[in-house]
Amino acid sequence: MELIEINSEKCIKCGICIDACPTRALVMGKNGPEAGQPQNCNKCGHCVAICPQEAIDNKNTPLVNQPVLKEFPVLNEATAQQFLRSRRSIRCYKNTAVPRDKLLKLVEIARFAPTASNRQGVSYTIIEDKEILKRVTEATIEWMEAEILKKTPSHWSFPIHVRAYRENGIDNILHDAPHLILATASNDLLNGRENTIFSLAYLELFATALGLGSCWAGLIEMCILAKYKPLLELFNIPQDKVITGAVMVGYPKYTFKRLADRNPLAVTWL
Repeated sequence: MELIEINSEKCIKCGICIDACPTRALVMGKNGPEAGQPQNCNKCGHCVAICPQEAIDNKNTPLVNQPVLKEFPVLNEATAQQFLRSRRSIRCYKNTAVPRDKLLKLVEIARFAPTASNRQGVSYTIIEDKEILKRVTEATIEWMEAEILKKTPSHWSFPIHVRAYRENGIDNILHDAPHLILATASNDLLNGRENTIFSLAYLELFATALGLGSCWAGLIEMCILAKYKPLLELFNIPQDKVITGAVMVGYPKYTFKRLADRNPLAVTWL
């Protein structure tokens, strides 16, 4: 099979697949769509997914791997708004491990997030070992203590977190979450951080559907960005990859009863 295969009995030569192709890999030929510049195909699958006749197949994104979308939009406006607003950053977790099959569902949905030029390339490390998680918190606290000694520490909140941990044993780093999910990307992957933000946003939104809570591990990310070696050594990340995001996950200890408000909308029309 070349790049695309057309079912001539089904194809009506509407040209939708060509219009939808973001890299202009397809052109309209005498007998229907053709791969004019097959080297431009970025494996996005638009051509196969958008065909109303199921008349096109693409070796990079086979028709057999694309489930039928029975209706669109999948959610109505009110349901979608309620769903999106109901997602909260969870900082109180039950002392209960999440089964691996649920954790795998989270990262499985994350891989479907959009990426620049469909490069994808985001992979995940799931930490469930309690001892490693404890050492992650301790390493981050130690880094903060070193930062506090500087005239201009990285963040004003560091003394608060250090005191809470050292004096009262309160973990404001991981909030006693039973799991930490790290996103990683190749050292040379353009837009690795941006792609990660999308993928972890998918993960966080889907978590609510599984009865899970999540929160970006911002303090850990700061420590990672500072390349604090004692922390990085805990993760055993391959040398050709870098950590591009971190999210804590677990079962929420409490249930939110209301949808929180935000600042008033700020918008400019041009």
